[in-house]
Amino acid sequence: MVSKGGVKKSFMATIVKKQPGQTEDQLIAQFRKKVLVDDVLGELKKREFYVPPSRQKYERKKSGRKQNR
Repeated sequence: MVSKGGVKKSFMATIVKKQPGQTEDQLIAQFRKKVLVDDVLGELKKREFYVPPSRQKYERKKSGRKQNR
């Protein structure tokens, strides 16, 4: 998928493979950690509702103003 700015965005599933001697609990812990690092839940929250381009621009300007303080 290519966005308007020409930056290619790709979406991959979070995959965790079981290593020899690894328990299911360790596997689940590894999966949770990977989900947090990949910011899957944050991305899901952002995409929960449609945000029009004008609102996205407003939010970018607003965050820029906060950083300049």
